[in-house]
Amino acid sequence: MSTRRRFLAGLFALGLPLRVEAEPILGDDGLHRQPWFLESFLDLPDDLTAAQERGKRLAVLWELKGCPYCKEMHLVNFANSDTSAFIRGRFEILQLNIIGAREVTDFDGERLSEKRLAEKYGIRFTPTLQFFSDEGTALAGKRPREREVLRMQGYVAPEDFRRTFAFVAERGYERTSLREYLRASEPGQGG
Repeated sequence: MSTRRRFLAGLFALGLPLRVEAEPILGDDGLHRQPWFLESFLDLPDDLTAAQERGKRLAVLWELKGCPYCKEMHLVNFANSDTSAFIRGRFEILQLNIIGAREVTDFDGERLSEKRLAEKYGIRFTPTLQFFSDEGTALAGKRPREREVLRMQGYVAPEDFRRTFAFVAERGYERTSLREYLRASEPGQGG
């Protein structure tokens, strides 16, 4: 039996989805990247406006070269075609390097390196996903952490990963906590 057939048989035996997306791209910066991630001039207000015009939310994904959990997120979570399709249809994902030097314009107009932006928002772990409010220009007057509706830190198991994106897409944060949402939406819980 070929290695590929054994691998697919193993996935089937484990109940894992057989439909997967294409391999992530390994960029020159050493970060894995999905081909559908946002191509940006690194201007957060413009990126938020563009996402809104497409009926989507803006999320910033912080990663680091060599981060094993970042790689796992790409090879497992984003590799699931249903999860990726769900996210692509509802979010623009801007990938930033937690120690990067590219200049980013924040919602308040401040221009700073990726590394300094991460420090400003208190990003300390990779991967970290920041889900921003869609309040537009009102974000400029808020403190950095108050601009987010949710922050997902570290590697999250595939099902909770997808349900966390659903929580933000459905504005679940306006009604309940993520913990309660995940508990209520567990398979077999009728939610």
